Amino acid sequence: MSLTAFTEEELEALEHKWTLPRFVFFPAGLVGLWSIGHPWPIDHWSVVLGWQFYTAYILFCWTSCFHETAHQTLTGSQRLSVWLGRGLGCIIGAPYTVYRESHIRHHAYLNKPSDWELWPYSDPNASLAFRRVFVWLDLFFGALTSPYIYGRIFFHRDSPIKSPQLRRQIRLEYAGVALFWGSVLAAIAWSGEWLDFLQVWVVPHLLAGMYQNGRKLTEHLGMASYDPLLGTRTVIGDNFLTRICTYMNFDIFVHGPHHRHPRIAHDQLKAKMQEYLAENPDQKYPVFASYWQATAQMVPWLFRNPGVGMNVGAARPGAERERDVLNFVADVTDELLADSERAAEERPLRRAA
Repeated sequence: MSLTAFTEEELEALEHKWTLPRFVFFPAGLVGLWSIGHPWPIDHWSVVLGWQFYTAYILFCWTSCFHETAHQTLTGSQRLSVWLGRGLGCIIGAPYTVYRESHIRHHAYLNKPSDWELWPYSDPNASLAFRRVFVWLDLFFGALTSPYIYGRIFFHRDSPIKSPQLRRQIRLEYAGVALFWGSVLAAIAWSGEWLDFLQVWVVPHLLAGMYQNGRKLTEHLGMASYDPLLGTRTVIGDNFLTRICTYMNFDIFVHGPHHRHPRIAHDQLKAKMQEYLAENPDQKYPVFASYWQATAQMVPWLFRNPGVGMNVGAARPGAERERDVLNFVADVTDELLADSERAAEERPLRRAA
């Protein structure tokens, strides 16, 4: 199991941020699941449906927590991130280490052909026709396509995961997923409660997959730049709903600075973006005041051209500074990008510094 290598300053920030209130989505999710299975306050289809949409959003927040565990920025304890991530991975059906390895490369090679997590949108060999079909499967059946996309990095013949120890760990985690869900399905088959299982888990889980992949597509689809701040859509809410949703999802909506600085505490991301905006007033960063605004800009790409990077007009990526990145870095722009791929207005600032 690889561990993120934090600086002392990064670790101090992780240890001092107050994360506990954000974990309210765990008991909130259990309340939702119970309320679907035991309809409350009345047994009516509209009430059950309401609880399903509510529970689906809470499960979506669980996926954001899973994302934090992959970065190991959940708290100052990396051990907690690993074990919570393994547990959530079993529930989601995506082994923790598979997701972490895919996500490390998603940050290092954003929008590039080697960005496994944005396949097929980042793959110049994936035809436009295929991407136009797949994007709708990805949106409506994200609970199924996401584990498949993450798993490609392990099962593909060109897998960059070469370490025997790492591959053994992934095999064990896949076995854990199979054991967990095999036991659950066997218990349901024995009890005959398939309809309850469909209502309580399957429907909310499918809806949560739509929320999750809707977020992924909103933040990435149609973005050509390899620069983290220009190649993702960032949302800094100016209304209560966007702010509370951002809070419950560990600030992942502040996506540009998160992509540039994948090791910093999530509660520092908004300040980072505001710093870049102040330092570069002439740069038009894709920053939005609500998630609806960001989604509205993304939606045409669902029909026109579901792609990123080269598939939406970017030049072929420059030579990487690393042949393969095995961990999250402090600053993707400074440590990994070729000079031609950086935001132009930042280069003079770096040389002056």
